Amino acid sequence: MAYAHLLVAVAVTPESQQLLAKAVDIARPSSARITLITLAADPELYNQLAAPMMENVREVLQEETQQFLDELVRNANYPIEQALIASGELSKHILHTCRTQDVDLVVCGNHNQTFFSRAVCSAKSIVQASEVDVLLVPLSA
Repeated sequence: MAYAHLLVAVAVTPESQQLLAKAVDIARPSSARITLITLAADPELYNQLAAPMMENVREVLQEETQQFLDELVRNANYPIEQALIASGELSKHILHTCRTQDVDLVVCGNHNQTFFSRAVCSAKSIVQASEVDVLLVPLSA
């Protein structure tokens, strides 16, 4: 089956290169579009611990996340349509993006190796919420 628009859920980790490479392999034969999505780190915990000293933590974390996405895009060797930074519950953002941008495949990674951790991993909520195909790629560090 050829897909037209892939949404790749990446994390700010080196393994995201591996995940994006898999998505590019799927997209290339049909010249499918690729969109990246990630969650920005939530600085609320940091703000509560050191609020006076860390007023701009959110901006710094957002900038670091954007730099990471920019690096992924530069190294993709394939055109990336857009890179989105979300906050909150990732599965809701994925569902919204799929609905509004005609995404037909969600690609996400899984670090979990044991049966128990696979059963409760974050990818489970993405699979449950998705209205399109989901490819869960096992990632190795």
